[in-house]
Amino acid sequence: MKTTAYDCVQMARSTKRPTGTEFIEKVFSDFIELHGDRRFADDPAIVGGIATMCGTPFTVIATEKGTNTKDRVYRNFGAPNPEGYRKALRLMKQAEKFRRPIVCFVDTSGAFCGIGAEERGQGQAIAENILEMMTLKTPILSIVIGEGGSGGALALAVADEVWMLENAVYSVISPEGCASILWKNSNKAAEAAQSLKLTAEDIYGLGVVERIIPEKGDIHKIFGRLGTDIYSWYRRYMEYTDEELLEARYQRFRKIGIEIDEKGLNK
Repeated sequence: MKTTAYDCVQMARSTKRPTGTEFIEKVFSDFIELHGDRRFADDPAIVGGIATMCGTPFTVIATEKGTNTKDRVYRNFGAPNPEGYRKALRLMKQAEKFRRPIVCFVDTSGAFCGIGAEERGQGQAIAENILEMMTLKTPILSIVIGEGGSGGALALAVADEVWMLENAVYSVISPEGCASILWKNSNKAAEAAQSLKLTAEDIYGLGVVERIIPEKGDIHKIFGRLGTDIYSWYRRYMEYTDEELLEARYQRFRKIGIEIDEKGLNK
């Protein structure tokens, strides 16, 4: 039976999927977590710090949903507050200072929309991340490992390359939210998911991501292959000058959606 777009959404949300922290720990070595945004608080929905791969230091950042009920409540179900995005940006600016490559693991249904988050400048924090990431003079790779939801995901995904796991999704809105707006009926989420073109295959066809990471096989082998691919990516981008890096990143985003053929795919 053919897998539908909404099937992918449900797989992306599965509690059995590895979380952002697990990707950091399995793909990298010697992870040292750093905390706080130096303004308000530490947000456990975003985990970040310094790790190594083949002796090379990386700055790694991940949205974290948690692994059980207690942990998920603590992590706010992977919905970051503005201090989480400000912590991420602080670590990115630190990475730029020391020319460390940045790897972000994205898995969030979206930024937290509570009153406190809005009072502390949620929209401004996301916008600032998007603005600053466009001009960071160090290589950035973002990998959507589960849900890539709206601006909450984009705040960690303005990168030189964006990859997606095979069963991940990336969308401006959840299917349920889209169905509620368009049809006033969240039960039409499956129809909305199909229209949103949010699967890895759809997103790749639209030129929004550079690579789809297969999920077949033992999870430990997937971690191993991903580590090899990340290091190969780093070796390619370390050859860029600052000017070449920023120009390539700028052109990457400028070309998205410009040339669409009759099938709705990039030429």
